[in-house]
Amino acid sequence: MYAAMDKGRCVGLVQEITDRYISQSRTICLAVVSATNDYVNQGILSKVRKVDPDGERTLGIITKPDRLPAGSGTESAYITLARNEDIFFKLGWHVRNASEASYFRTSNFKCLPKESVGIDALRERLSRLLFEHVKQELPQLHSDLSQALEDSKTQLTTLGHRRATAEDCKEYLTQLSLDFHRVCAAASEGHYEGPSFRYDTNEVFSTHSRASVRRLRAIVQKMNAQFSDILREDGHSYHIAKSGEPQAEVDLSIPVPSPATKPVHLNVVCRNRRKELSGNLNPLLVGELFWQQSVKWPSLAEAHVEDVADVCRQFLTNLLEDMCPKDVISRLWSLHFVEALKQRNDAASNELGRIVYDHKEYPINYNHYYTDIVRQYQKERDQGRLATAVENATSHTLLPGCQSNHTSAEIDIRSALDGFNRGSEPDMEKASCEEALDRLYAIYKVSQKTFVANITTQVVERHIVRGLEDIFSPIFVSKLSDADAQEIASEPASCKRQRDFLQDRIKKLKSGHAILRRVMKTMVL
Repeated sequence: MYAAMDKGRCVGLVQEITDRYISQSRTICLAVVSATNDYVNQGILSKVRKVDPDGERTLGIITKPDRLPAGSGTESAYITLARNEDIFFKLGWHVRNASEASYFRTSNFKCLPKESVGIDALRERLSRLLFEHVKQELPQLHSDLSQALEDSKTQLTTLGHRRATAEDCKEYLTQLSLDFHRVCAAASEGHYEGPSFRYDTNEVFSTHSRASVRRLRAIVQKMNAQFSDILREDGHSYHIAKSGEPQAEVDLSIPVPSPATKPVHLNVVCRNRRKELSGNLNPLLVGELFWQQSVKWPSLAEAHVEDVADVCRQFLTNLLEDMCPKDVISRLWSLHFVEALKQRNDAASNELGRIVYDHKEYPINYNHYYTDIVRQYQKERDQGRLATAVENATSHTLLPGCQSNHTSAEIDIRSALDGFNRGSEPDMEKASCEEALDRLYAIYKVSQKTFVANITTQVVERHIVRGLEDIFSPIFVSKLSDADAQEIASEPASCKRQRDFLQDRIKKLKSGHAILRRVMKTMVL
């Protein structure tokens, strides 16, 4: 590298090429400075310091030392530099001159070792240096060659065979559909064997991760579980807490009755009254309460179905990007995948509409879990009343002759029974409201489980995930006309040039790889 001034447009290009080469870790830098100028002002030294701050791979070369006045301070400074005592380079410094034979015998530079002066010594020094450097870099060079060869093979595989005729195009699409069907089916079934499903264990498993989306079954299962949690935690319209329960201890995911919300539901009881006696419950009332409490379900379900459809669309896009070139992806996607996915999404939307329509009808239940919940809640309320009555009917007296605070407890059974009976709700309208809330609690909990199962099974599984691999299968390819096959898979001239380039590169890399392997064996021996 010479720090000489140049003119014209080539200066910038030369500097760019120089910077690119010296920045590579395997490059040996030859920092050539001319003794006709002060070396401190020669930019080449600062340039190599940027890319090689420790001087590990730089050899300094001083030229034209005969231009220095003998015995001057400048000459002394350059001798100090040549001794590697000023700017340190691990590879040292070397001095050369036009008339070397006499100059290095008579000048002040004769103090330098013979192996550090003269063109012949420089030639031998560079030869040894290059040999040792290549020997040191061989393992990394071997690794880089192997990686470049693997990358080129992958790119060539992605391009596929030549696709000049209709027969070539159909053969290519058939093989592509077989590979697509195999990986897609494995992903949707949860069989994650093979290189297609390699996963970095340090990567967060989420819908934003390409590797996570490739494991389609796992990501859909996670999304279904999240949908169930969202519906349980945010699916209700009102937070209804148990009577007397601290707000901090309330589980807001399941609606249960409380005095704070009874006035709201008491209005519903009043406006739904028919000819039933006071205190009796209109059975249709539970349906209206249920619709109010679950009004968020349809929108939450629709959002979940769209999210799963988006993940499946991303999965298909990623899979095609890994299997075929961009020009084939764009044509295959626009000519086939868009319509196929639209049909699946429309079917899912229609199925969701039917489930939502059924949801808006009066709830139907044949699960005994419903009556179990009603009885259990009534039992818990009765137990609470009984505990309060017993506590109020209990008297404590100090034990006679006892020095401690120990007491004996006596329960007045009649008083406890009276307290328990008085604890029941005397207002018939409020009593029927309590019963309505009990039944709302039960039907909401039972229907919530059914709704989640219907959405995940009848919509997500049936119409979004299941059969995803059949979108692009050999059966589809066999039905294509010659013109359609060529429209999808014919390759442009750029692909042909890229294939020729990759084939030539692979040939050269294989040859270089074989030579390097033989050299490494020789050096080991």
